[in-house]
Amino acid sequence: MPQAEKQPSRWLVAATVLFYMFAALCMIMVNKWVLISTETPLFFLLAQLVIAILMFLVTHALGLFKVTLSLQWDVCVGLWPMIFLNVLGLSANNYCLKYVDASFYQVARGLVLPLTVVLSLVFLKASRPTLRVLAACAIVTVGFFVGVALDSSNSKTPDQKKTSLLGIAFGLLSSLTTASHAIVIKRSLPVVNGDAIELAWYSNVLSSILLIPVIWLVGEGSGVLGLLSSPIYLDGNLSVLGRFLWGSLVTGLVGWLLSIAGVLSIKITSPITHMVSGAVRGILQTILGVWYFGDIVTTGRGTSIFVILAGSTYYTWAKNEEVLEQRAREQGMSKIQAPSPVVFDAEGDSRDIEAGQDPTGQGRWHRRSRSYGNGYNEVPLEEAQTPDVRIEMDEVKSKRSEF
Repeated sequence: MPQAEKQPSRWLVAATVLFYMFAALCMIMVNKWVLISTETPLFFLLAQLVIAILMFLVTHALGLFKVTLSLQWDVCVGLWPMIFLNVLGLSANNYCLKYVDASFYQVARGLVLPLTVVLSLVFLKASRPTLRVLAACAIVTVGFFVGVALDSSNSKTPDQKKTSLLGIAFGLLSSLTTASHAIVIKRSLPVVNGDAIELAWYSNVLSSILLIPVIWLVGEGSGVLGLLSSPIYLDGNLSVLGRFLWGSLVTGLVGWLLSIAGVLSIKITSPITHMVSGAVRGILQTILGVWYFGDIVTTGRGTSIFVILAGSTYYTWAKNEEVLEQRAREQGMSKIQAPSPVVFDAEGDSRDIEAGQDPTGQGRWHRRSRSYGNGYNEVPLEEAQTPDVRIEMDEVKSKRSEF
């Protein structure tokens, strides 16, 4: 019997969860810290991608990961849908975080789960979602609209209301691109022969190249020139450029670690633990937003965050239950025994001889589970399991004709 898979220690699970929570929180909070002072969110995104590329080159030089330094044209052409979606999604993420509070960010992107279920059903031909999955999606959707309706109504000035609606619009776009990401990646992996590291390398390099003209098209060119010409420190404090540089360095490195932390959190822990850690991270994100950025969490916003987290947690529990039920069904199928043995006489009659009796008294009955006979029609054990009854009968008749 195969040995049971060794379970990771509690310390390893705790360290992995804390590592993932720290990386994700750091990414969001530092991004917000930079975006509230800069008018160049796309250039900030480009700096993050460049740092990720440098990390790839360092790990390639150290032999940790091997990537193709010379880009192949046919691969670039095959990956263009994923690159376009990647740039669109990352840009929407930065714009959303710029125009909404850090505590409201997960509400603005609250439709990721329902959109993922819908797009998987339409494009990946996934199995029809169960009632529990649909209920979880409904809960998350209600939480999103509660947050949007109440947050917009609590905006005191027209400018605040406009900013909130603009951030929600970018949040919807970010949710749509995030939900589509898994579909596009699944179709893009064959282009790089299923190599996820190679896909990430091409994604960062090509996204950086595509982002350069986009920065000028959206009018960030003058802002970039003004940013780069400013001092790093101003009156003893970090200037906008100083924030930009430190924020790019931190988020670039943390973003690299986050990709590892997310995989570890799912691999080492259970899906339920991963989702619970995500829920705790959402609460901590709200608390940090209130403490550091002075966010105001109204009753409506707090209710929306709670409902979205509850729906997401319920969805993870429901999917985990489906996996457990599927495993139980597979184990039950493997325990089904073979049909009862059947014997055949020389005339082609068949009976169940579990009792092991020979009704004819002539030794012509063949028990399927062991050899039986008088030497004339004895069937060896390895031949007694032949499924073709007619072949066995023909052989017996041919032996009779020889005598």
